[in-house]
Amino acid sequence: MSLFDISDRAQQLQTDLLEFMDSHVYPAEAVYEEQMRESGDPHFQPPVLEELKAEARRRGLWNLFHPHPGTGAGLTNLEYAPLAEIMGRSHIASEACNCNAPDTGNMEVLELFGTAEHKEKYLRPLLEGTMASAFAMTEPAVASSDATNVELSMVRDGEEYVLNGRKWFASNALHRNCRVLIVMGKTDPSAAPHRQQSMMVVPIDAPGVTVMRGLPVFGYQDREGHAEIDFADVRVPVADVLKGEGEGFAISQARLGPGRIHHCMRAIGMAERALELMCRRASSRVTFGKPVSENANVQDWIAEARIEIEMIRLLTLKAAYLMDTVGNKEARTEIAAIKVAAPNIALKIVDRAIQVHGGAGVTDDFPLAMAWAHLRTLRLADGPDEVHKRAIARQELRQYPVTAVSASTNGHKVAVS
Repeated sequence: MSLFDISDRAQQLQTDLLEFMDSHVYPAEAVYEEQMRESGDPHFQPPVLEELKAEARRRGLWNLFHPHPGTGAGLTNLEYAPLAEIMGRSHIASEACNCNAPDTGNMEVLELFGTAEHKEKYLRPLLEGTMASAFAMTEPAVASSDATNVELSMVRDGEEYVLNGRKWFASNALHRNCRVLIVMGKTDPSAAPHRQQSMMVVPIDAPGVTVMRGLPVFGYQDREGHAEIDFADVRVPVADVLKGEGEGFAISQARLGPGRIHHCMRAIGMAERALELMCRRASSRVTFGKPVSENANVQDWIAEARIEIEMIRLLTLKAAYLMDTVGNKEARTEIAAIKVAAPNIALKIVDRAIQVHGGAGVTDDFPLAMAWAHLRTLRLADGPDEVHKRAIARQELRQYPVTAVSASTNGHKVAVS
């Protein structure tokens, strides 16, 4: 038995999902692009996507990420990993199966920390795919890679909190179906650093909430949008505080762990598709009298891509396995490691695929340019590379107590305990 064995049901879901991708998702990509162009609206909800959602639900390929049986597929992280990878091969597949970020993370937060009213009003329609949500944590005025820097104020006033501040990169806030925000802010600046923040459920149409603009990412206005949002005297009932005052940082860590590994799983799928496109293009184009695929440097790129994909897949599976067996906290080093490795390696493979495609690679005729922009952005989303590397290094260094070092008169270093 392999360490990474999965259930027969999970294997069947892989088979079913691959068939759905071939028969419905890939053919729908061109229709999706045509409907977006015809609408003239960068945040239009194309009808073909709703058709895919209905078909995925009919096939039982719905809420695959959700670990709770009944409301979701009831899969482990290890079982979900190959499914997320498959969906990552297309930019429309995750939403077609109701497995797209940030809704997945928000659904988990509402499941774990929401009230009965939150679950009825927001979680149920999110699970049904009739509503979208956004997560508002990052701010333009502070370095938000350190979550304790968050400044949006949440001041208690009787049975309400009054919110003032600005957020940005609130992904999904421009989605046509977005109805609710989960907002992180500061309720007690005098508390310990990790007890100053709280999270609240805020309707996107609440008085005082203004979506200022959608932020372009490498020139793309993503359909779901990355919004800059202003909060001006927004009043939020005390009942809409998630888990309790001061629990915002803890919730963010619970939310971001699974979200990070989901991103990595999808990045592997993106890398696989880029490799496939690179091989097809190299085999079908001729330069200087021979197929591009016969050039040694291109063969190196293809070989290195296969090696590196297998490496990051194994690390992702290990992280998923640890999350399932010892918990997210104990798996934090592996989660941080794969969050650095997967986007960087996938980005390199996509970049080389673009090079093999020549000028066509930077156009929208192929999914590579959009994939490059997404993966480069992923090196910042859910914590930049440097923050994750710092966490890994600190974990490693705990094994080696710091000793003072002084220079002796003969030039040799002497450790002083």
